[in-house]
Amino acid sequence: MLRTRNGRKPAAMNSRSLDPPPQQPESLSAETGTVAAAAPAPASTILDIDGLSLWYGEKRALTDVTLTVPKQQITAFIGPSGCGKSTLLRCINRLNDLLDVRIEGKVFFEGQDIYAPSIDVNALRKRIGMVFQKSNPFPKTIYENVAYGPRIHGVANKAQLDEIVERSLRRAALWDEVNDRLADIALGLSGGQQQRLCIARAIAVEPEVVLLDEPCSALDPVATARIEDLMQELKQDYTLVIVTHNMQQASRVSDNTAFMYLGELIEYGRTESLFLNPTKKQTEDYITGRFG
Repeated sequence: MLRTRNGRKPAAMNSRSLDPPPQQPESLSAETGTVAAAAPAPASTILDIDGLSLWYGEKRALTDVTLTVPKQQITAFIGPSGCGKSTLLRCINRLNDLLDVRIEGKVFFEGQDIYAPSIDVNALRKRIGMVFQKSNPFPKTIYENVAYGPRIHGVANKAQLDEIVERSLRRAALWDEVNDRLADIALGLSGGQQQRLCIARAIAVEPEVVLLDEPCSALDPVATARIEDLMQELKQDYTLVIVTHNMQQASRVSDNTAFMYLGELIEYGRTESLFLNPTKKQTEDYITGRFG
């Protein structure tokens, strides 16, 4: 089952802690080596969302969402506009912290509650990267866009940066198109190239999870196909979670699909089963176009 249940017992924290003690950036808590609120994280699971609710002021945007995300697979969130898909996605690396929100429930990343008070949010966002709906390259060179994250995290050696930039651009299927113009300003790239550059920038810091919020919504069919092919390649090394309004895209690229409506998780399962044999009438009505 992909859904989780409340009431888990605490489990030992993964060795790559999000709240490291000073000068021990990848070690466990210096006091106990565990996080009291942690939940079990099976080897096949990387994210575990348990009873998550969120309010923007008085407006409730998410209601008791519970699901797990398997490692190195593509999980898609679908549903009509305003159903909470992007809100849920931003909860996974705490981007909603930048807004006036109230959150209840738990989000576990490799067994650790990411909303625990001791969490280093910058360390979290290094391990859970984000690519937004509108491509947003920095007004810098192609090279500096990709090197930006590694520089922030302490990589200063030019040879190391060169290696990271090339590796990331190759993984983003962009190297062959830009390797002879790395010193050009990134804003001169096409829309599809800019989006792949943003993906290269996200993976340059070696995250474990990449969140993609409508990454193809502003792209033409050719560029969309390139991004979809890229996602299939990236899941060999990363876990991908994608928000999309395009049900055909979800059916093409994802391994698991969650259908959301009015802030609630209506149905979640393997993509083929959800599209061909939904168990909920609301799901069937949505994917057959009866409402949207």
